[in-house]
Amino acid sequence: MRIAESIRNTKETQIKLKINLDGEGKSSIQTPAFFLNHMLTLFSRHSLFDLDIEAKGDVEVDFHHITEDIGIVLGETFAKALGKKEGIGRYGSFYVPMDEALAFCAVDISGRPFLFFNADFSKDKVGDFDVELVEEFFRAFASSACITLHLDAIRGQNTHHIIEALFKAFGRALKDAVRVDPREKGVPSTKGVL
Repeated sequence: MRIAESIRNTKETQIKLKINLDGEGKSSIQTPAFFLNHMLTLFSRHSLFDLDIEAKGDVEVDFHHITEDIGIVLGETFAKALGKKEGIGRYGSFYVPMDEALAFCAVDISGRPFLFFNADFSKDKVGDFDVELVEEFFRAFASSACITLHLDAIRGQNTHHIIEALFKAFGRALKDAVRVDPREKGVPSTKGVL
């Protein structure tokens, strides 16, 4: 089983996270950012990663620090759980329709951190969550996991639907990228390393 856990304590946030890449999509997400909890629960369900997160932080300021730091810790723990990356599919991509919204995600577990993010939101907030933090979360994840991540909100009008489609596509694409193929010998790269 590819399981890892991490703890990150700073003056701004305290985060404890555990991930199982070979799980069933079960999650326990406990943060004060309720919209983010919803998105991470969706991510867990669609990736089939078991995910436990306990996070606290200076949310009286806003949700920026806790959102970014969860992205950092989730990325680091994901990379730790992958281990040597032997036998994985490496690439994954997925389209997700969510009513009028359509999102696409492509991922390469490349060892090279990069984020392409394209989304236009008609609102600045969903509930009390600043939607600009969606990009910050994905940037933090891509950087700390050392993956190439492309997220594209192709269309949509309802901000909640657009963000939900992005998180679901992200989960589905990662599920494919980490899938182990018994025919794959070593890491899936002609360089011999990822």
